[in-house]
Amino acid sequence: MLKPSLQLKLGQQLTMTPQLQQAIRLLQLPALELQAHIRELLETNVMLEPLEETEATGTFEAVTAAEQPKTAERAAQSTVEVLDDGWGEHSVGPAETPWSGDDDERQQEYADASGESLQDHLLWQLELAIARAIVDAISDDGYLTESLEEIAQTLRPELECSGEEIASVLARVQALDPAGVGARSVGECIELQLRQLDPATPGFETALRIARHHLELVAERELSLLRRELHATEEEITCALALVRSCHPRPGATVSAGSAEYVVPDVFVRRTEHGWGVEMNPATLPRVRLNQSYASLIGRNASHATMRAQLQEARWLLKSLEIRHETLMKVARSIVERQTAFLEHGEEHMRPMILKDIAEAVTMHESTISRVTSGKYMHTPRGVFELRYFFSSQVEGADGSGTSSTAIRAKIRKLVKDEDPEAPLSDGRIAELLSGEGIPVARRTVAKYREAMGIAASNERRRTGPKQM
Repeated sequence: MLKPSLQLKLGQQLTMTPQLQQAIRLLQLPALELQAHIRELLETNVMLEPLEETEATGTFEAVTAAEQPKTAERAAQSTVEVLDDGWGEHSVGPAETPWSGDDDERQQEYADASGESLQDHLLWQLELAIARAIVDAISDDGYLTESLEEIAQTLRPELECSGEEIASVLARVQALDPAGVGARSVGECIELQLRQLDPATPGFETALRIARHHLELVAERELSLLRRELHATEEEITCALALVRSCHPRPGATVSAGSAEYVVPDVFVRRTEHGWGVEMNPATLPRVRLNQSYASLIGRNASHATMRAQLQEARWLLKSLEIRHETLMKVARSIVERQTAFLEHGEEHMRPMILKDIAEAVTMHESTISRVTSGKYMHTPRGVFELRYFFSSQVEGADGSGTSSTAIRAKIRKLVKDEDPEAPLSDGRIAELLSGEGIPVARRTVAKYREAMGIAASNERRRTGPKQM
C-alpha cells in the first residue's frame, strides 16, 4: 500500500519570465519594426513618453532607400480612372449645374442632357462593375489571374453576369495601356501587343501565328522545326521573331514595381586612429523614457493598481532595450574583430565564421546570436550588409587553413570577369585554378556557387558574351 511521503530534490530549470520574454522579442526585432512597436507602446502606456517630438514619418534615417513607387492599389485605381474616362460619355450630366426648381424637373433635365435611356445607364453601371472586378484580378505583371467564371463568382449575389458579358468587358480592358495588360497567357499578351502594329508590317501574320501556337518552339530555339510548321521562308521567320521579341512579356512591370525596401543600418563601422570602430546608429535608438511626473503620483492605494502595472511594464521595456543595445554592440564588435581583412581588402579575404564562434566570444547562446543577427544591418566603407552576411562555412585548404565560402564565390566571380570571352573558363578549369591557390574545391562545388551567383555556364558565356557583374 502506498503511503504519502515528502522528498527533497535539487534541480535547475529556465523560467521564461515576462521580462525575459520581452527581452528576447525586442532582441530579434529589426530597427523599423522596433520603432513601430515603441510607437504603439507610447499610445497605450501613460508611463512612457518620447524624448522629443518627431515628425509623422518616423524617427529613423534610411541610408539606402529606393524612391517609393506607385503601389499596386494606386495602379489599379488609375486603371479604373481610365475606364471611367473611356466610358465617361455615359455619365448622367455635369456635376456643377446651376439649378432652381423641384426635383422632378431637375431629373428631367439630366435625362434630356444625357440622351440615354434607363436601360443604357444601367448597362453602363454593369460594365463598370465588371471592369472593376477584372482590374482587381490583374497581377502586378499585368496578367489576369482569375478565370471568367471566378470573376463572375466574385460579383454574385449583387450581379449575375455571364461569361460572354465578362469577356466583352475584358476586351475593353485589354485595349488599355500598357499594351498586353489583362492577358491570360504569354501568348495572348504578345498577341495583344502585336495587334497594335500596322497589319502591313513585314512578318505580322507569321508573328501572330507564333504567339498563338508556337512559343514553345521559339523558347527551345527549334527554328528549323518552326519553319516547317509555319511553311514560311527564313526571311519571314526572321521578321516575325523580331516582332515577337520586341514585345514585353510582363507589361505590368513597365508601370508599377514592388514596394520599395528600406534598409536602416543598426551600427556604423568606421576606420579610426586606433583601428576599426563600431558605434550604434543614433537614429535607431528608441527615443523613449519613463514619465517621472506620472510615476511620482502613484501611491499604495488599490485604485492605482493599473498604473503600477504600467509603470512596471515601462521599466521592463527600458531594461530590455538596454539589453538589446548592449548585446548588439558586443556581437557587432566581435564580428568586426574577426572580419578586419574583409573590411580592408574585400570579399576574397572573408574569414570563415559560424554562429558558435561569436557565441563563445561574447559568452552567449547560439540562439541569441541568431536572433541578434537576423534583420540587423551594418554600414561599412564597403557597403551595407546584414550581419548574417559575415557568417559562412569553410573549405579546408591544403595547408590546413580554412577558406570562407563567401571568399570562394568572390574568387570565382573574379576569374569569370577576367576570362577570355572567346575561351570562357569551364567549371573544371576554375576548380583547378582555385586548387592552385591552395583551395581544393570540386567541380560540382564550383558549379553550385556559379549558379547561385547567376553566372551562366561556359558554353552560354561564349555565345552571349561576358556577364556584367
